[in-house]
Amino acid sequence: QVQLVESGGGLVQAGGSLRLSCVASGRTFSSYAMGWFRQAPGKEREFVAAISWTGGTTYYADSVKGRFTISRDNAKNTVYLQMNSLKPEDTAVYYCAAATYLSYGLGAYKYWGQGTQVTVSS
Repeated sequence: QVQLVESGGGLVQAGGSLRLSCVASGRTFSSYAMGWFRQAPGKEREFVAAISWTGGTTYYADSVKGRFTISRDNAKNTVYLQMNSLKPEDTAVYYCAAATYLSYGLGAYKYWGQGTQVTVSS
C-alpha cells in the first residue's frame, strides 16, 4: 500500500510559479514510477508528467513541456512538480499517482492522492 498526500497548490497570477509536492508513505516509494495528472472542471483527468523510479527518465505532456519539471527525492519519499510560466489554462486539481512502471496512461497508476487545487488568474 502507498498513501500519497499532495501540497503546494494555491492561487497565482499568470506567468507565476508554484511547486507541488507529493509525500508517499511506505518503504517502497523508490520502486514506483510517479506521475502528476490534472483535472479541470468539466474535463477528464489528463496526464501532466511522470518520472521513473530512479529519476533518470521523465515524460511530459506537450502542453507543459518546457514549463514544468518533475523530480523526486527517494530519501524523502517525495515527488515534486515545479510549474513555471503558469497560464490560466493550467487551472485544475493536480493529483500525484504511483505506478509499477512508467506510463502516460491513467490506468497504469494504482495509487492516487487526494489532489491539490491550482488556480491561475489572468
